[in-house]
Amino acid sequence: MKKIIMCFIAVCLYSTQVTAEKTILRIGVQTSGTLDWELSVLPESSDFKILAQPVATSEAAKIALQSGAVDMIVSDFLWVSQSRNMGADFTFYPYSNTSGALVVTANSSIHEIKDLIGKRVGIAGGELDKNWLLLQAVAGKESVDLSKTIEKSFGAPPLINEQLKNQRVDAVLTHWHFAAQLESQGYKQLLDGNALQQKLGISANVPTLGYVFKQSWANSHKSELKSFFHATSNAKNKLCDDLTLWQKTTVKMENSSGILRQRYCDGRVNSWNLENQKAAQKLYSVLVNLNPKVGNSLNLAEGTFWALD
Repeated sequence: MKKIIMCFIAVCLYSTQVTAEKTILRIGVQTSGTLDWELSVLPESSDFKILAQPVATSEAAKIALQSGAVDMIVSDFLWVSQSRNMGADFTFYPYSNTSGALVVTANSSIHEIKDLIGKRVGIAGGELDKNWLLLQAVAGKESVDLSKTIEKSFGAPPLINEQLKNQRVDAVLTHWHFAAQLESQGYKQLLDGNALQQKLGISANVPTLGYVFKQSWANSHKSELKSFFHATSNAKNKLCDDLTLWQKTTVKMENSSGILRQRYCDGRVNSWNLENQKAAQKLYSVLVNLNPKVGNSLNLAEGTFWALD
């Protein structure tokens, strides 16, 4: 009996030691985002333990990261570059290729960008939203100044969607999963962020959304981060390969098994190399020339992108 008790104690002590050695990854998760989907299906890891901390908006996520309340958030590389030029050591690793989209009603008279002239457009985010900047850049190539020729209103994605449903706007430029929800309800997508990039001559995929964290912290947790990124990539694949798991994970989303799932799975990052990073620099140059507030330099700050190896 004594041997059994001693063995039990030894097992408990070993288990406690293993748990103590795990790195806690404090991740700021937007309540209206999609990061929580793959986090919810991550298998238990011997390298890390996830502590998901809800944040209401993308700005709240940035504040949480800046204050040290979380170790990681999902944001865009434009903000990372700007922050690095101001002394921060944030860095970026790609999360998704999926971007926002321009959506109209099924019977809309809007078929191309020039048809937006004189129309009411709801825009998710603010003046520096990357989708809005992209749309303006493409419109500019077609000799259309959207900032002066449309009636624009900015707001949170759920409110922007409601404006379209209630006919308070003629079109919306919103985040990808809110656009997908509208599509599943019969609305029509005209252009998404990837199509806009291609119209600007950027052929390689540019994952504008990525995991953002401090470089100094990352340098001390390289093996754990490598394990985490590998696990989240596998989690995305599981969600795309297993319809039952997808439905269970996205049970709170309406009509999640059609267009929403397709857009999510299309957004998986399959390559992140020098070509993609050069494309990101080209995209940055286009946007900063359109609106200098995008960045405080003509080039992306050195160290904006984090190397996994």
